[in-house]
Amino acid sequence: MKTEELIQALAADNSKPVVPINRPLIAALVIGAALSAVLFGLMLHPRPDIAEAMHTTAFRFKLVVAASLAVTASMLLIQSARPLPGLRRSPLLGLAPLLLLVGVIAEFALTPVDLWSQRWIGHNAPHCLALIPVLSLAPAAALLVTLRRGAPARPALAGAFAGLVAGGVGSALYALTCPDDSPFFVATWYTLAVVLVTALSAFVGSRVLRW
Repeated sequence: MKTEELIQALAADNSKPVVPINRPLIAALVIGAALSAVLFGLMLHPRPDIAEAMHTTAFRFKLVVAASLAVTASMLLIQSARPLPGLRRSPLLGLAPLLLLVGVIAEFALTPVDLWSQRWIGHNAPHCLALIPVLSLAPAAALLVTLRRGAPARPALAGAFAGLVAGGVGSALYALTCPDDSPFFVATWYTLAVVLVTALSAFVGSRVLRW
């Protein structure tokens, strides 16, 4: 290509409006969450006592933890999509773990010792470990595909943030059908499921987000 042609091509490219990466990422998250909601409707159903459960602190607590994870991780996801050498420190990412810690401490204080093991094991640990990743698949895939439109300086880290966001969405949906509301259960099995989603997304991101 001649120098004049290269200059013309660059000028033509600069004339196109630049869409901030946060808009496509938000759109991808909405689409992915909607697909997961459809999958939830096809595969699962809300717990039979959900009307009563919604008035309990424990049920609302696990929804708040899942939502806080998705929201705070999405803030760092947007930063990680840009070709910046480092990320601004965001203490907000510690909100979900802090809430879990407070919930676990309260559970220790309010629950008799002989019930700790029962609350921790719960009734649906295998389902939790399987279904949260399944319900996280659509938002994780949508975010990873959209991240390819950006230029992540650290592809694996960007993929990990995508997994955290997707894990928060999957956890919130699974919470609607899960009868185990104990913070012991949520801190253990929900966390393990989200870690699995995050690790897988980080691995995929390290492969598909290189530039």
